Amino acid sequence: MDLELIAQAADIIRKARAGIAFTGAGISTPSGIPDFRSPESGIWNNVDMWEVASAPGFSHNPQAFYNWIYPLAGLTRDAVPNPAHDTLAAWERQGLITGVITQNIDGLHSAAGSRTVYELHGHLRDAVCQKCARTVPTAPLMDQFMRDRLVPRCEHCGGVMKPSVVLFGDMLPQAAVDGAIRAAQRADVMIIVGSSLEVAPANDLPEIALENGAALIIVNLQPTHLDRKARVTLHADAAVVLPAIADRIEKFA
Repeated sequence: MDLELIAQAADIIRKARAGIAFTGAGISTPSGIPDFRSPESGIWNNVDMWEVASAPGFSHNPQAFYNWIYPLAGLTRDAVPNPAHDTLAAWERQGLITGVITQNIDGLHSAAGSRTVYELHGHLRDAVCQKCARTVPTAPLMDQFMRDRLVPRCEHCGGVMKPSVVLFGDMLPQAAVDGAIRAAQRADVMIIVGSSLEVAPANDLPEIALENGAALIIVNLQPTHLDRKARVTLHADAAVVLPAIADRIEKFA
């Protein structure tokens, strides 16, 4: 770990007046949730992405979606926030950042105590009936699904229940998008954590921050196309790097 880069990042964040975090799957891998885009994760192995994780695919064959999500459901249910999530929540409490924009659906930012979270790809807290639009908590449905492997059905009308997550072909939740854009426009610092910056339109947000004069700090295991535009880039484990930056900030507070 490059201590000079840690010090530079700490100094930038310490001076931020409207910092914002932008997170992807890499922040949750230390919590045991695989990164969808890593070949070694196996999530996309031997599946048709459009068939199992798209809006038309779900409508046509919801069992395929639930079969695919089965191993992830258990991992997500049992996951807990790691030090990277905890650090971002602490920075929000301290006023160093205004909140978190996330591509993740696992809810770990909220579980860590982050109060302002813009969930661009939805969440797993509830599910919506595709027939009558009834909304219910997801947890009991997923617990039952983990036992019987059957597609969860609405108790009211028998329709298929779909978690409130964004599939390929779905619209992003407008309120989250609008809030994230405003946060990116206001930001003087954007801390990008665990994102490949390859997924559109979420990857437009760092560009918006840059256009409005924000400094970028990128913490990601692999290089991204914005590394050259970042003030600080750290190719390392977020669960190690963010607490190290926090320690440096506290040391010179």
